[in-house]
Amino acid sequence: MQTERHRTNRVGWLRAAVLGANDGLLSTASLVLGVATAHGTHGSILVAGLAGLVAGSMSMAAGEYVSVHSQADTEGADLEREKVEQAADPVGERQELANIYRKRGLSASLAMEVATQLMAKDALGAHARDELGITDALSAKPVQAALTSAASFAIGAVVPLAVSWLSPEHVLVYAVGGVSLVCLAILGGIAARVGGAPVIPGAGRVMFWGALAMAVTAGVGALFGTQV
Repeated sequence: MQTERHRTNRVGWLRAAVLGANDGLLSTASLVLGVATAHGTHGSILVAGLAGLVAGSMSMAAGEYVSVHSQADTEGADLEREKVEQAADPVGERQELANIYRKRGLSASLAMEVATQLMAKDALGAHARDELGITDALSAKPVQAALTSAASFAIGAVVPLAVSWLSPEHVLVYAVGGVSLVCLAILGGIAARVGGAPVIPGAGRVMFWGALAMAVTAGVGALFGTQV
């Protein structure tokens, strides 16, 4: 028997990884371009990029942890409420579960039989999955999301920072912008591929918004043109 592999179990970490890497690459590249077009020195550009990497990683970790933890708290509260309801009215809860299966197409007798057997094995798990929509694959994991976001942001931010370090000042803007756009396109394509979406539209979408963000930030730096 062939085991089917679905993509839904990758939604949580994929979302955090893609968001973190995209933000790390784009925000650091934009920051570097903004400082460079404002006539910052090579040293100040590197310091700004490194500071952006550290601050961005911590911000992504904290923000993702708080956000996902709020979801986890909500899920936990719903499960506790479900426990109380099952203890107070097990017959009514079984009927509620059977009604869910009837709406999905089962006959009344079969729906009640399925509800009875599932609740006999794992009543809370059955209601969590079919009534509340909470599953192991999609449940909130705050620590995993925070660590994934921080690590992926740092990995993404390393690219424009490394290009800034290796590039001469007179080509730094073009090098950072070009390499970042290529990496954004690759990142968008990989994310689309892993998620089962068309690769070219995914890559083009990320590349377009990345180019726009970097252009705006570089324009602001050039407009003010102050020494950093």
